[in-house]
Amino acid sequence: MSDDAIATPPDATPALEPVTEPTPERDTDRATAPAPAPQPGVEQPPAGATAGGPQEQLLELALGELQARRGALLREISELEGRREQLQRELGSSFSGQSDAIARRLKGFQDYLVGALQDLASAAEQMELVVQPLVVQPSPLDQAAAAPDPNQAAPAAAGLFSQDEALIQGRLAAFQGPPDFYADPWKLRRSLEPSAAALLDGWFLAQGGRGAQPSTGSRNRNALVAAAAIAILGELYGERFQTLVLAGRPERLGEWRRGLQDCLGLSREDFGPNSGIVLFERADALIERADRLEERGELPFIVVDAAEQVVDVAVLQFPIWLAFAPGPDDFALEDDLL
Repeated sequence: MSDDAIATPPDATPALEPVTEPTPERDTDRATAPAPAPQPGVEQPPAGATAGGPQEQLLELALGELQARRGALLREISELEGRREQLQRELGSSFSGQSDAIARRLKGFQDYLVGALQDLASAAEQMELVVQPLVVQPSPLDQAAAAPDPNQAAPAAAGLFSQDEALIQGRLAAFQGPPDFYADPWKLRRSLEPSAAALLDGWFLAQGGRGAQPSTGSRNRNALVAAAAIAILGELYGERFQTLVLAGRPERLGEWRRGLQDCLGLSREDFGPNSGIVLFERADALIERADRLEERGELPFIVVDAAEQVVDVAVLQFPIWLAFAPGPDDFALEDDLL
């Protein structure tokens, strides 16, 4: 029986074909195939690098740069915060620790500036823009003695206080009592010593309000004596007279200002060209002011500080003036400091 005649059963599985292995020639051809040529301008990955290697390196490089910039910014922020804290400490220490000193300096400069402006205003008022002819007039006392006029209440008879003896002695006696610290302005608020009262009694009644008296030993006591004279003259002549104080240096004028202000209850506005008391460093400016007062029919009361070694002769022509004559020991400490 032949092979063709053998019948295959219906449920028998067909025979599998044998798997063919790739021939060695094909593998060799694939392995030896030439690599593609590099493209110009395109960065080639290094040999042996995987497909994701360049991206990871770029990410790491960018991350490193960001971290470096973040560190630099953090350092700058830290430095700025340190500077801010230092500035806050310096500002706090300077404004809180030196506020009192700054306030004292500003107050002293303000006082000096106010005094300087007042002196400047006084000098500007006394400045003569037009030269006036010199007219020599006789003394008001001589005019009063030669031809008294009872109908005219002028300061011509201002140096003659004989008719006011009772009032003057009564005021001097009252001034020796307890001080009146709440008296009205231009009234004496301090007690007068008996020696100072005797000095003023002789100056008013014996000298007629024109002459020198010995200094009481200090500028404050002299200011008290002058304040008592101003209070009495205020009752006699009202607002028709003005006090002119001559002292050669600003510090002396400052003591006169404080002394008169304390004894008479005055304010800073009462010292100035158009007020009740004017302070002068030079005699020529005082003389010009006194002449103008007399031209307006007012009475100048001149007070000369004891430190003035020379009194201008022109001062002696006015009806009322009081010059303090220093003793051998007066103001010795002031001279040593100068």
